[in-house]
Amino acid sequence: MATKQHFLLFAAAAMLVLLLLPSGSTAAAVEYCNKGRDYSVKVSGVEVVPDPVVRGEPATFKISASTDKNITTGKLVIDVAYFIFHVHSETHNFCDETSCPATGEFVLASKQTLPSFTPPGSYTLTMKLLGDSNEELTCISFGFSIGFVTPNAII
Repeated sequence: MATKQHFLLFAAAAMLVLLLLPSGSTAAAVEYCNKGRDYSVKVSGVEVVPDPVVRGEPATFKISASTDKNITTGKLVIDVAYFIFHVHSETHNFCDETSCPATGEFVLASKQTLPSFTPPGSYTLTMKLLGDSNEELTCISFGFSIGFVTPNAII
């Protein structure tokens, strides 16, 4: 009888541990840059894989969005801040990050490998999607973390 109770206790503990383990990806909380503006591209979510990001290893940022427009050209302007300090900017061709023309629901996916010397901690990514006339179609920001684990060592 004691072995059955031990087994049930062990099974319950194992389930609790599995539920508490990080999944490797997390949906990030998204905020629009201008909360009062009605952007023509609506962002429904951002997924960061893995979460936290591991220095020196690929990380994927997936942004789920939708629009009533037919977007055939444009650019993504990305700015990254470490706490409050601006640390990185880059610009991408919109059609390199998703299938064009984009209309209805679409996903922007960007894979990045951060240098192994990137400091661990909290970062904020701001992304603007600019149309062919440089009009701002959307502007969002979200937080992500870079972990303390490097590919070859633990700091």
